[in-house]
Amino acid sequence: MTMDIKDFQIPRLGRAQLDSPLDPSTAFIDDGATVAYDSDAAKLAEYVRKGKTIPAFELAGPRARIYHDPSWCKAAVLTAGGLCPGLNDVIKFLTSTLRGQYKVPIVYGIRYGYRGLNPASKLAPIVLTDENTDDIHEQGGTILGSSRGEEDTGVMVDTLMRMNINLLFCIGGDGTARCAHDIAMEAQRRGLSISVISIPKTIDNDISFIDKSFGFETAVAACSRFASGANNEAKGAYNGIGLVRVMGRDSGFIAAYATLANSYINYCLVPERKFTLEGEGPDALLPNLVERMNRKHHAVMIVAEGAGQELFDKLPEMHDASGNLIHNDIGILLRDKIREHFKKLDIEVNVKYFDTSYAVRSGPCHGADAVFCAMLAQNAVHAAMAGRTDMVIGHWGDHFTHVPIALATRERKKIDLHSQLWTSVRASTCF
Repeated sequence: MTMDIKDFQIPRLGRAQLDSPLDPSTAFIDDGATVAYDSDAAKLAEYVRKGKTIPAFELAGPRARIYHDPSWCKAAVLTAGGLCPGLNDVIKFLTSTLRGQYKVPIVYGIRYGYRGLNPASKLAPIVLTDENTDDIHEQGGTILGSSRGEEDTGVMVDTLMRMNINLLFCIGGDGTARCAHDIAMEAQRRGLSISVISIPKTIDNDISFIDKSFGFETAVAACSRFASGANNEAKGAYNGIGLVRVMGRDSGFIAAYATLANSYINYCLVPERKFTLEGEGPDALLPNLVERMNRKHHAVMIVAEGAGQELFDKLPEMHDASGNLIHNDIGILLRDKIREHFKKLDIEVNVKYFDTSYAVRSGPCHGADAVFCAMLAQNAVHAAMAGRTDMVIGHWGDHFTHVPIALATRERKKIDLHSQLWTSVRASTCF
């Protein structure tokens, strides 16, 4: 993909002229610090040879000079879209960084996503404090509630003006980020100094120009329990098949990583790879499965929710409140088709089906994922206080970065079937 330096520029509300209230020993980031988009040495050398500026992300972190006066600030936090492990961690660390480090006097929690910015919803915000967010990281879900669906941008900006909000943090996926972009554009049109920062929440890890998003590692780890159960069930019955359905509407990263983390998984089906049920050739699933049953008499299969959608008969399209296409249930289809195929061949088969979706996304995050949430939130606050807006806090090459929303939402990140990741998956599976 050809990139231009302009694609990476972050909007600023104005000059940062105030001294940061953070401890002078803080490792402040120079305003010109960047992280190169390309890590390939040959590509970097080509930019230099041609005299071009290397496309690079702005490096995230605290600045010695800030734009907003903390004592006059009011912040608001909202969560939108589906649930994801780590939402409460991000809420907690946004609150503690705003109130504890920058001494912002008021932090509001907007209830049920963007719906809470529409006064017609009659959803009063709550005031977030160190006390009422102290242990929320131990809970799954979000204490603020979430929702899908569009709200009028002008109405939402009117609400922000009435509440005197000048720092808005929107935690969600690409749809949430697009709405944050619309708010930032409307605020700019009105001449309002509101920093709008999006924090990427997508359990599918499918936001472009961000190498990972929070909740993903927890989701992969949670899948292991189901994969283990599927393996036990498969080996516990003659010609046993453990079939595990995981999240992954358009991108199969959870399925792929779970496969590598649980090496007894024999089949990994993702949206990026098309396959057929019957027929001949390497992409015909059921003949391959029959051959394995004849050899091993058991198999474990993991399938992302968006895989195999082309296998369904033409059905009317349905969309959720955010406009996302609602996929047909590939797990149920595979379960039934496997049983039908083996019955037709007069071969005994015992299929056990596990649907992990809500169990995986609704719990708390843990380990490195929790640390990641904390650092995302802290860097989101640093960016907002420095006057950045219309941006996503990203992560690239072991660094936290600033990514323009327009760049992050340009296209959905998918598994490259020629990548080392997919090569590793294929090497550990039989299909």
